[in-house]
Amino acid sequence: MSKGSETSKTLIVAGGLCLVCSLLVSITVVTLRPQQAINKDLDMKKNILMSAGLLEEGGDINEAFSKIETVIVDFQSGKKTDAVDASTYDQNKAAADPKMNVKIPADQDVGGIVTRAKYAKVYLSKDESGKIKEIILPVKGKGLWSTMYGFMALEADTRTIKGFAYYSQGETPGLGGEVDNPNWKKQWIGKRLYNDDFSKVMFEVAKGTVDHTHGLAQYKVDGLSGATITANGVTSSIKYWFGEHGYGKFLEALRAGEF
Repeated sequence: MSKGSETSKTLIVAGGLCLVCSLLVSITVVTLRPQQAINKDLDMKKNILMSAGLLEEGGDINEAFSKIETVIVDFQSGKKTDAVDASTYDQNKAAADPKMNVKIPADQDVGGIVTRAKYAKVYLSKDESGKIKEIILPVKGKGLWSTMYGFMALEADTRTIKGFAYYSQGETPGLGGEVDNPNWKKQWIGKRLYNDDFSKVMFEVAKGTVDHTHGLAQYKVDGLSGATITANGVTSSIKYWFGEHGYGKFLEALRAGEF
């Protein structure tokens, strides 16, 4: 058998093997895609519930989430809108789409976010009578190395923090990555977001440890040691999202009883 013939057979076998492997990978991807979408949706529901302390350990995620009302809100007016479908709308994707976003004015972009979506996807936990118990709002902000994505949960008074958690961040483990430390996140519970007349976002991550004898302690959580830039990013993003250009008008509408 000639050398050329052996080479041809080797190439044919290798090509066939590649083709079979490619087909198997493609079939696997297509087959698993629906389950991946289900898992992604379930994970997001879990993060929303956990941010407000509404998911018991071992509890059924879908059952717990069935008590949450998902609402689309127009940032500009602060009112409910049917402009997009709540079941399919992705606020983070919309923030990157020129047709669905708005540029944040430089004087208001304290968090360095640049653009935000026109519409917000918010979550309302209600009691059996339909009265709002908790408000859960998506937030994001710039850290040292990454964009951090999370949820802020507020009590019905729209001022008291029920919980806060990032579900995606790429900060340095042991430093900025401490934003995901359960003990640090517990400090947020019960803190106040606004001053008495709601005219100013007061909350911030302290530089160092909070002095609990000081009157402003109710607006602060301990800083992150060795992670000043990440901590500043958290503070700046909270001040933006709960200001006038963020969820401010929506929360004002809630206080006025529009929801």
